[in-house]
Amino acid sequence: MKLIYLYHSGFALLGEGYTLIFDYFEDSVSADKGIVHEQLLSREGRLYVFSSHAHADHFNRQILSWKALRPDIVYLLSTDIPLSDKDKENGNLHTLAKGDTYRDEYLTVRAFGSTDIGISFLVQTPEGATVFHAGDLNNWHWMDESPEEEWKRDEAFFLRELEDIAVCKEKMDIVLFPVDPRLGKEYMRGPLQFVKRIKTTIFVPMHFDEAFEKASAFALLAASEGTQVLTPVRRGETLNLDHYINLK
Repeated sequence: MKLIYLYHSGFALLGEGYTLIFDYFEDSVSADKGIVHEQLLSREGRLYVFSSHAHADHFNRQILSWKALRPDIVYLLSTDIPLSDKDKENGNLHTLAKGDTYRDEYLTVRAFGSTDIGISFLVQTPEGATVFHAGDLNNWHWMDESPEEEWKRDEAFFLRELEDIAVCKEKMDIVLFPVDPRLGKEYMRGPLQFVKRIKTTIFVPMHFDEAFEKASAFALLAASEGTQVLTPVRRGETLNLDHYINLK
């Protein structure tokens, strides 16, 4: 199993007979150039495309045109994403809200909540791995600039959403989660709360723009919880996950 960093919160997960693309915003080189267009759209096996919400840095309508290249493509999109009547005629397009599930012969997918719009995804792969893509779920506390009452309210919201996930799944193999330095000195607070509550084998930061060094700094905190952090150091980097997790 391999994980490819595209950009921002966009990743591709490659397994035997399937490809998952999460929150495509841009390809690995530029807006429409890179590994998705050059390799993944023609890769053998089932292709799944996930979009957690409608924000332009998580959803690019270009993905809907990929059906012309891959008639068998399966879309799993948050219900807040605007779709045309023509889009909805696609029998392989599925919309999910918090609490919804999708299952087929390859995947089991459950939608959880977010602390912004949209959803987060928990996926079980054919190998039995559990993969969580957070979308915009995070402790968006902004405590450096917000009144205490406000950021504590936002933190409580995050902790409730986190508890909903933990009740369902207290251990995960691969977690893709925001580590966003824009939050200020406590930007690692949400990620740490996550790995403290849910035992995580591999944690991959996202939503950090080009701040690779600051994203990778979370590794020291995560290690105290038995979690290994793999931070991409460039767009298009491939991480071989088989080195880190045991799959059946």
